[in-house]
Amino acid sequence: MFDQALLEEARLVLNLCRRADIRLATAESCTGGLIAACLTEIPGSSDVFDRGFVTYSNAAKTELLGVPAMAINLEGAVSEKVARLMAEGALTRSAADVTVAVTGIAGPDGGTATKPVGLVHLAVAGTGRPTQHHREVFPGSRAAIRDTTVVTAFAMLRSLLGGA
Repeated sequence: MFDQALLEEARLVLNLCRRADIRLATAESCTGGLIAACLTEIPGSSDVFDRGFVTYSNAAKTELLGVPAMAINLEGAVSEKVARLMAEGALTRSAADVTVAVTGIAGPDGGTATKPVGLVHLAVAGTGRPTQHHREVFPGSRAAIRDTTVVTAFAMLRSLLGGA
């Protein structure tokens, strides 16, 4: 189901979490749970992976992660502010020590001049650590944008965990 390189990235993140005795959670919009699915494809991931929030709708971002509706209305669901709030909300609403959040426009429709198809905002949050953000416009098909987002999320987690 998953590309072996993608599973190797997931395995690296899980091993870094194990070494640091860290629990992990995800908050996903445009990837629809792909990050969590990659992590849980690895046998034994339950010792590290706490939970995944799939918050595809704006209401889910508010209800499950505590993202204020006003932030979504002012900044848009696909924004740095909302990505950061998603990551921080997942941190406070889980037993995790580290979280990753993604929100974006995977296409093929839905883009605008200021928020094109392929625009993704990612954030990682950790207990006692500043929340990190990354913005990228990924090229390609819907599947390619989602897969590249997952790879980037794993890279951000590795960096946060000191395994870049």
